[in-house]
Amino acid sequence: MFGDDTIAAVSTPPGEGGIGIVRLSGKDAINITDRLFHSPKGKKLSGTASHRIVYGFINDPYTDETIDEVLISVMRSPNTYTREDIVEINCHGGMLPLRDVLELMIKEGARLAEPGEFTKRAFLNGRLDLGEAEAVLDLIRAKTDESRRIAIGQLRGRLSERIISLRGRLTQVCVFVEAYIDFPEDEIELSSKDEIIASTEAIHSELESLLKSYDEGRFFREGLGVAIVGRPNVGKSSLLNALLQKDRAIVTDMPGTTRDTIEEYLNINGLPLRIIDTAGIREANNIAEAEGVKRSLCAIEDADMIIAVVDGSEPLTEEDLEILEKTRGKNTIFTINKSDLPAVHDLLPQLAPYASRILQISAKIGDGLDELKDEIFGSCLKNWKEHKDGIIVTNLRHKILIQSAHDSLGNVLKVIKTDHQPLEITAIELRDALDRLGEIVGTVTTDVQ
Repeated sequence: MFGDDTIAAVSTPPGEGGIGIVRLSGKDAINITDRLFHSPKGKKLSGTASHRIVYGFINDPYTDETIDEVLISVMRSPNTYTREDIVEINCHGGMLPLRDVLELMIKEGARLAEPGEFTKRAFLNGRLDLGEAEAVLDLIRAKTDESRRIAIGQLRGRLSERIISLRGRLTQVCVFVEAYIDFPEDEIELSSKDEIIASTEAIHSELESLLKSYDEGRFFREGLGVAIVGRPNVGKSSLLNALLQKDRAIVTDMPGTTRDTIEEYLNINGLPLRIIDTAGIREANNIAEAEGVKRSLCAIEDADMIIAVVDGSEPLTEEDLEILEKTRGKNTIFTINKSDLPAVHDLLPQLAPYASRILQISAKIGDGLDELKDEIFGSCLKNWKEHKDGIIVTNLRHKILIQSAHDSLGNVLKVIKTDHQPLEITAIELRDALDRLGEIVGTVTTDVQ
């Protein structure tokens, strides 16, 4: 168990709603609530079976005032989220009753929970491993069905199971090698050496496959950052509104209307898109506009993808060419906007040196937007069909640890294939790979001084 104290917190988001929940976890959760609970039928929570709901009222024992009418869920350990006794008090969803109920629980002996402490207790009490605990936050923050599906897979332990399996196989290799170190008079037979190499190469290959899934998988966890850039009045804000199908950004004929970056989320085939409308990039006329241009340039550097917009009804300007130069070599889709207007010049030959992906669109009437969405999805998730039904790495911490284990096994293969290298080096690298994989699921911890 985590400790002797009982924690309490409001477990529903701030604001008004039909229901709000105050949750307690710990050995005194039921007793603390019982002292404040009044049932019209005289029921006691201490006598209530696990996973039952009881109707009644929360009363203030100091003033004998009724605080709220409630439904209380009683869940007894170990069959709970934290593997401790849990009480969930379903109050009316205003901030006042929730606050008053929580304050009474604390007065009666509970402690205010730290952020994430319920999940922390679930981990420390063995209900979740570290990878599954991290997936809880991913599930809460999921913005599309696909990102939710990935988070559910992590929460169910799919990645953890794979890591534990790999550690088991790697442990066998490690034991085999260390046995030969302990008994140096017995030389490794060729067949045994080949077996070690084959096992290590298979594990090394599986880790490499997991690493390849990260670059695409992380987009579903964090969202793909896409910056819409261009000079003033080429239709950046109109494009944002058209993609979102709502008037999120102000659109006028006056250059410089957008002074700051505007961020919104968009769902493209399950991919959460964090789309950023930027201020028009040009020579600024005042401090406010200069700051907007500065943020636009920062957005170009930080974005996973750039949509560079030019006006197809006008010839390219020096400002257009400057923006094209700044996006050269980046993951950029060039869009020629205002295809609904007569084209003054053929811009394709001028844009061709800067990129191969050029689309004709009209943000005003919606032409070309489906092709743009398909291009965004396809260019960033080229191998998604291969990874979709497999185990996907979305967490940077996991990726770094898998990369470290992968590198260690690469060193193992180099050493063991070289007869002149001492076998102890192989054992050290194998142990390092085991530890790094153990850190993913929390079976190994590293002390930080």
